[in-house]
Amino acid sequence: MAKGYWIAMVDIADMAGYQKYIAANKAVFEKFGGRFLVRNGEKTVVEGNPRSRVVVIEFDSYQRALECYRSPDYQALIALRAPCSEADLVVIEGYE
Repeated sequence: MAKGYWIAMVDIADMAGYQKYIAANKAVFEKFGGRFLVRNGEKTVVEGNPRSRVVVIEFDSYQRALECYRSPDYQALIALRAPCSEADLVVIEGYE
């Protein structure tokens, strides 16, 4: 079974508010088996216009990745994230 991934690119307008989202999201991702593979860090943009923060989270399956996003737990987190940031997020099936 192919793994599932969240790939997010985020611009943060209010870091103090975003820190509340970061503090709260750990428990939700752990509940659904999400593991951070990339959580920003040094980067070089070689093509395109990504946002300032790049995050990649791995799940055991594409279905599990979708379940996490659609869960009431994560939907509540969006209320923390949305007022202080702008994001592009895709849930994608991995390649086997």
